[in-house]
Amino acid sequence: MHWGFEFWPLLPLFWIGIVALFCWGAFRRFGWRDTRRSFDAPFEPDALETLRRRYARGEIDGTTFDQMRERLEHSGRPRD
Repeated sequence: MHWGFEFWPLLPLFWIGIVALFCWGAFRRFGWRDTRRSFDAPFEPDALETLRRRYARGEIDGTTFDQMRERLEHSGRPRD
């Protein structure tokens, strides 16, 4: 007859669990998920660094390296 009254101390725990579940879902949906991804972006070296790496690996010779380096250095300067 009084089957529901012995569980009344658990009722606040039930509502705390519901609120915690709601907060967890809102955090997962609207949390810091996007700001974390911006820090995980891979580092891309600039063109001159890429050129230096290609020269170090032997993909291009010294003459080609000098020509391409001069082109890159002149392309970065403002034109008069």
